[in-house]
Amino acid sequence: MLFNSFIFAVYLPIVFVLYWFVFNKHLRAQNALIVFVSYFFYGWWDPRFLALIFMSTLFDYLMGIAIHDAPEEKRKKMFMAVSFIVNLTFLGFFKYYNFFAQSLIDAFAGLGVELQLSTLNIVLPVGISFYTFQSLSYTIDVYRGDLKPTRDPVNFYAFVSFFPQLVAGPIERATNLLPQFYEPRHFDFDKAKDGMKQIFWGLFKKIVVADTCADVVNTIFGTYEQHSGSTLFIAAVLFSFQIYCDFSGYSDIAIGCARLFGFELMQNFNKPYLSRDIGEFWRRWHMSLSTWFRDYIYFPLGGSRVSKWLQFRNNMIVFTVSGFWHGANWTFLFWGFLNGLYYLPIMLRKNKRPATSVIADGKLFPSIQEVLAVAVTFFFTVIAWVFFRAKDIQSAFTIVGRILSPDLFTNPATSLDGFNLRDQIIYAFLGIGLLMTIEWFTRTKKHGLEFKTGPTLLRWTAYTAVIVIVFLFRRTGGNLDFIYFQF
Repeated sequence: MLFNSFIFAVYLPIVFVLYWFVFNKHLRAQNALIVFVSYFFYGWWDPRFLALIFMSTLFDYLMGIAIHDAPEEKRKKMFMAVSFIVNLTFLGFFKYYNFFAQSLIDAFAGLGVELQLSTLNIVLPVGISFYTFQSLSYTIDVYRGDLKPTRDPVNFYAFVSFFPQLVAGPIERATNLLPQFYEPRHFDFDKAKDGMKQIFWGLFKKIVVADTCADVVNTIFGTYEQHSGSTLFIAAVLFSFQIYCDFSGYSDIAIGCARLFGFELMQNFNKPYLSRDIGEFWRRWHMSLSTWFRDYIYFPLGGSRVSKWLQFRNNMIVFTVSGFWHGANWTFLFWGFLNGLYYLPIMLRKNKRPATSVIADGKLFPSIQEVLAVAVTFFFTVIAWVFFRAKDIQSAFTIVGRILSPDLFTNPATSLDGFNLRDQIIYAFLGIGLLMTIEWFTRTKKHGLEFKTGPTLLRWTAYTAVIVIVFLFRRTGGNLDFIYFQF
């Protein structure tokens, strides 16, 4: 079920009414309702995978208890290892089997050996990377002693399957979300109102910006051989905003929906394209995944408390694994590796985190130095996104090669096979301009419509304008999916 679909517009109010007016007397009944509606939400795509998420959740529920109750450290480690292996085996089979099988076939073919290894027609379960990492973090936290295991299966099933963030995050920690299922929840009008604002802000990002950019991006990347460096660069810039608005838009809708039901989810994006270096960018981009890798991989490897060489190793491991998490393709691996290289100059500096405060803090406009820093960071990010978007590693290098050549300074294409590129590019950049203007003036806020001060008329004019624009740009056909559903 898609957040930007008609069926979700019907589903959400029904769940809201049931939750607050029918099941509001008993906390356990509310949690049970959450499990039911979340499984309905997830099964809307493909009910076959309900058994997978059910068994995965049951397994980690039992492992959490087993780890906590184990009488000695050796047995705790054994149960933790079993949890780790089983979770990654599920994820690896559905997401990476064909990648490794085909890579082995290609490698042996290069040696003149025909390897008899067949690939499988495997359908990737929606959101498996997200809910696997969420439940795995639970068992890790129990093993570390940061969290006591829950003995209430209803609460645990609600934690893993909570529908707003089930299929594309944020990847919540059990230490934050699970305790909220134990606390009585009372309807808070102000929180609900803010949640609705964030939902519409997320829809604006997805429908007005991301989907408009997608029309141009798909056309140009699909025929990249025909285009100049200037046209390809425009497509790369638009893809940078497409993936940001598509993914952060989903997160905004998820967080807003959760607030309607009395839950607080972690912030997942914080104006990443206002970052002044790549380190700041990764502190503002997909924050739930970045902090997951930091806490469960980077810190256990020694973090920054080791030699420079080991810091470099730890950094490259995290970024490369992050790339591989996104998909079974060499393009994702190289994207992660490239971001790791980008981070190297920051790591080598004594002051590793120079850009920790908000840009132009307390000022209306940034300094020239800040503008240049943001521009340089954005440019390198755009180049990296080419590898994320390209269909294979060869085409990615071809596109980047043209962008970094004198071909960049030629006139971009204005049409292609009857498709009016110029007008679509103009519409896309108008949407981006409005987005970035709002994000600039709300850069200290959690979302773009979080106006708590200022004239009432001005605020409600802004809300109304965003809602009207969303409805004007909405689509009733074609591919409405969010990009991160494939991960």
